[in-house]
Amino acid sequence: MNVEQFESIGLWLGLGALYIFIVLAIRDVLKKSQAPKIGQFFVWLVLFLSPLVFIVKSVMQYFFE
Repeated sequence: MNVEQFESIGLWLGLGALYIFIVLAIRDVLKKSQAPKIGQFFVWLVLFLSPLVFIVKSVMQYFFE
C-alpha cells in the first residue's frame, strides 16, 4: 500500500466517523428541541445530501481521470 492509498482510506474513514458523530449530535438536538416534523425532515435532508455530493464528486473525478 502506498502513501496515496493510505491517505485516501484514512480520509474516507475519518469523514465517516465524523459524520456519524454529527448525525448523533443532530438527532439529540432535534429530540430535545421538540422541533416540528417538517423542520426535522429538512434538517435530515440537508444532512444526508451533503455526503452524497462528496461521493458524487469523488466518482466523477475517478471517471474523468
